Amino acid sequence: MARKTTADFFDGYASDFDAIYGGKNDLVHRLINRFLRKSMHLRYLRTIEGCRPIEGRTVLDVGCGPGHYCIALAERGASQVCGIDFAEGMIDLAKKNAAHRGVANRCEFIVDDFLARRFEHRFDYTVVMGFMDYIEDPRLVIDKVLSLTSGRAFFSFPAAGGFLAWQREMRYRKR
Repeated sequence: MARKTTADFFDGYASDFDAIYGGKNDLVHRLINRFLRKSMHLRYLRTIEGCRPIEGRTVLDVGCGPGHYCIALAERGASQVCGIDFAEGMIDLAKKNAAHRGVANRCEFIVDDFLARRFEHRFDYTVVMGFMDYIEDPRLVIDKVLSLTSGRAFFSFPAAGGFLAWQREMRYRKR
């Protein structure tokens, strides 16, 4: 999908997406998140657990959205976390969330295209969750991530025809 179209979608969807992780929902949405988005929560927990040891380490979060992975890893002791997303609305939320949680001094959030961005150093861990759903050629992203990662990289890939794939497509087209 085109970068601008995806960025525009996520600019408009930023607050709703943030609520999925943040739990700022009414009872119905909390139940939907608990039962239909259980895999999102599980991959979040497993990724955070996989970034051990984290104390003094650096992290890159590609497609960071509202910064939930970045903030959690900074709270656990990462020395520096860089989140990149091409949706300005997501980056605005990430900065606010990091400031609210008291880790803004260890979190840098960048509005940019990951594939076009030049990084000056490597990272101990790289997180790529939900980003590959919107990438035409995953090999380019995988190669760049591996070139920037000195430790572990964590990826999620969309399930073709998965149970909730229709929901993601409908939301994307609706905006």
